[in-house]
Amino acid sequence: MDLLHQVSDLLSRKLSPEMVENIRTAYFGTRNKLAPLIKSFYGTFDTADLKQHLASHIGDDFEILMVHGSFNHMLPAYTGNALELVKMLIEFCGPERTLAMPAFFFGDPKIGSVNQTFQANPRFDLRRTASQMGLFTELFRRSRGVIQSRHPVYRVSALGPLAEELTRGHDLATTPGGVGTPFEFMAAHKTKILGLGKSFHVMTQVHHVDDLLGEELPVPRLPADQRSRLEVLVVDGANEYPVTLNDNGIHWRFNIEKLPKLLRPSDLSVWKFHNVPMFCADATKVTEQLVAKAKQGQCLYDPI
Repeated sequence: MDLLHQVSDLLSRKLSPEMVENIRTAYFGTRNKLAPLIKSFYGTFDTADLKQHLASHIGDDFEILMVHGSFNHMLPAYTGNALELVKMLIEFCGPERTLAMPAFFFGDPKIGSVNQTFQANPRFDLRRTASQMGLFTELFRRSRGVIQSRHPVYRVSALGPLAEELTRGHDLATTPGGVGTPFEFMAAHKTKILGLGKSFHVMTQVHHVDDLLGEELPVPRLPADQRSRLEVLVVDGANEYPVTLNDNGIHWRFNIEKLPKLLRPSDLSVWKFHNVPMFCADATKVTEQLVAKAKQGQCLYDPI
C-alpha cells in the first residue's frame, strides 16, 4: 500500500468520520493549489491517452472488467471529466464484454455505520441510493442499460452481455461476497479487476475468500449466536426484497498490505501513469491463490 493509503487507513481507524472528512477536504484543497506544479512535473493525459494506455497494459482478453477507482485521485493529471471516463470504459469493453463497478453503501454519514443506518431505517432504495465509491461509479450506475445487484451494502452495477447473470440473486445470498454473489460469478469467469486512481487495497474480490471459506478461514470468530444480524428491505421500484445482513464474526484486523506476499508476482500488476496509481488483477487467480494460502494457515487478517 502506498503512503497515502497507509495514512488514510490509519486516520480512519483512529479518528471520527467528521475529522477524517475535514482532513480529506484539506488534502484535496492543497492538491488543487499545487495542481500547476504537479502537472508540470508529471505531465497530463486525456481520455484518449488513457484508453490507449489501458489497451497496452491490460489488453482485451477478458469477459468482465471490474473497475474500482477515484476520479479525485486521477486529478490533476487527468484532463477529462468523469462522464468522459465512464463513456470511454463502456467503449473500451465494447458490446461483447461486460463492465462492472462497485456501487457500495456503507451507511448514512448523518447517522453512522451501516448497522446504525439500517437500525434507524431498515429500508434501502436500490434506485435512489447513490454509490459511495466515487463520482464515476455513480454516473455509471445511472447510465442507460446498467443493472444493479440487490444488496444494500455490496451492490454491484454492470452493463453488457453478462450483466444480468452477474447481478442476479445477490439478495438471496447468505453472505455479501460468497456463494451466489457477483464476486463468485466474477471468479468463475475471465474477469480483470482494474484500479484507476486507487491502490489495490480497494480490491473487494479478496473478501470473496472470507465468505467462500467461512469457518474454514484461519481466523478466530465469535460464536454464531453472538454475531449481529439485520433484516433489511431492498426497494426496487414497486418491488421489495428482504435481505439478511449477517456479521461474519471476524474481529481481527483486516490487513490488505499482506496481499502482494500472498499472491504470485504475476497475479497482481501495480504501476503509475503520470503518477496516478493503477492496478490490475485476475479475479480467478486472486480467489484461487488466497484460498490456497488460507488452507496453509495464511490470510489477510492480523490479531488485534
